Amino acid sequence: MLEINDLHVSVGDRQILKGLNLKVAAGEVAAIMGPNGTGKSTLSYVIAGREGYSITQGEILLNGLNLLDLPPHLRASSGVFLAFQYPVEIPGVACMQFLKAAMNAQRRSRGEDEINTPEFIKRVREESEKLKIHQEMLRRPLNSGFSGGEKKRHEILQMELLKPKIAILDETDSGLDVDALRIVSEGVNRVKDSNNIGIMLITHYTRILRYIKPDFVHVFAAGKIVEAGGA
Repeated sequence: MLEINDLHVSVGDRQILKGLNLKVAAGEVAAIMGPNGTGKSTLSYVIAGREGYSITQGEILLNGLNLLDLPPHLRASSGVFLAFQYPVEIPGVACMQFLKAAMNAQRRSRGEDEINTPEFIKRVREESEKLKIHQEMLRRPLNSGFSGGEKKRHEILQMELLKPKIAILDETDSGLDVDALRIVSEGVNRVKDSNNIGIMLITHYTRILRYIKPDFVHVFAAGKIVEAGGA
């Protein structure tokens, strides 16, 4: 599935990742923990293809495909999904419009027909009900006026609809109360179990690990993994 080999990453003259090695298999949850500034979010951005990072050495493979050779949209269509720590508001882009465009972009990349409107609406309603997302919320611009919990639940809705191969959750538990944390975690487990996807779960806290049980825990320090073990 996801395989990272000897990854070195810099921003300007500062080296952030220093020979990182990591594997996440299909159906596995890998928890990424460690203090701020150790490279956890940097790793998520580099996998997704964010600009501004210099990869000086190493490779990132998804089922043998080197993601570093691809622009961000092709990484996404190859099965990479990133849930942000701070999802941004995008005024003027309706939630439903965004979701349908994303789903059809994925389907086109797989050579499938685009989803028709009735089937799309049915799928969104089914999945949004599981996540306690009100239909009125989906009629708003993307993330506009959403609470922190609503933004995170909407990101999991995206994951449920897009069904990626590897999902990177960058502090998805940040800012969630107990009820929202449970709903979000149930959604993550549902997608993982039904689609056998790999999960890379970045977190500072153990509370989400009570709901999403990791297969492995990797502790970051100074740009590399310094300790690893089971749950």
